[in-house]
Amino acid sequence: MEDVPVRPPGPGEVTIEVAYCGICGSDLHEYADGPHAVPVGAPHPESGVAAPLVLGHEFCGTVTEVGADVTTVAPGDRVAVEPHYRCGSCPRCLAGEYNICRHFGFAGLMGHGGLAEHSTVPAYMLHRLPEQVSLEQAAVFEPAAVALHAVRRAGIRPGESVAVLGLGPIGLLVTQFAAYRGAGRIVAADRSAARRELALRLGAADAGADLADVIGVLGGEGADVVFEAVGSEDTLRACLAAGRRGGRVMFLGLVGTVRLDALALVNNEQTIMTSVGYRDVYPELIRMVAKEGVDLAGIVTSTISLEHVVRDGFEALLRGEEQVKVLVRPGERVS
Repeated sequence: MEDVPVRPPGPGEVTIEVAYCGICGSDLHEYADGPHAVPVGAPHPESGVAAPLVLGHEFCGTVTEVGADVTTVAPGDRVAVEPHYRCGSCPRCLAGEYNICRHFGFAGLMGHGGLAEHSTVPAYMLHRLPEQVSLEQAAVFEPAAVALHAVRRAGIRPGESVAVLGLGPIGLLVTQFAAYRGAGRIVAADRSAARRELALRLGAADAGADLADVIGVLGGEGADVVFEAVGSEDTLRACLAAGRRGGRVMFLGLVGTVRLDALALVNNEQTIMTSVGYRDVYPELIRMVAKEGVDLAGIVTSTISLEHVVRDGFEALLRGEEQVKVLVRPGERVS
């Protein structure tokens, strides 16, 4: 923890007072054994920042100051931050696929983020919040966007069966969105009994310690769509085994090289899909919460102060304490 000056906004930038910032698994990796994504030496081409930098990419808050030429938000606006950097000029950006921009990155990993009392970010990252959307709900928009983008890409059709392996924040939100979009029977698996119970509340019909425990309820056929939200070679294999012939496996977990039985993959005519980040998702999340009353904050298990983020946040999560999503509230002072 350090005191650093608040950087005033330049042209096209906005400074916000951070209300909440979630701790992500990628933040834990950077803290415990990084740097991984954090640029060292050469700055990131879009942020212009190299280490050391402020972590935290799951944040929201209130606008305090705007830079020149900013007309989309004004001081006092409550905003959610969509922390994707984008150049706007590469082929993928021009095609609208800004989440796979050639200068892909996130504020809070490749530039300064939200684990601070104030954060200055490009104005294009901000979404104004209507009165019906609380900052507590907006605090979960970033992981919710990851999950919803993956559910969209998987193309779940009403009535299709879904299996989810790994019930961290992303897996739980995938379960919630699969149910929201009309999936049929949803089965979920995780070693944590508390997370399995939460998955049942969010729309899963069955939950077990591993997919083999619950996949049988689908009648031996396997699931139409399987989501891997752990990030390991073994769990990807388990997901392929849990998917039906002709089914789809959406790979969300982060892992290096994996070895797969390509013959079985071909003979079963299964499709492996991947999903990274999100695009054009925040407006739908805002509508879901504001118009339909969808509660995204059900995965939040703890809210802590910035003063205690190391002890009660990073270290607690690394010790494996029973938490799902920990939110940090920078403006809250604890004696």
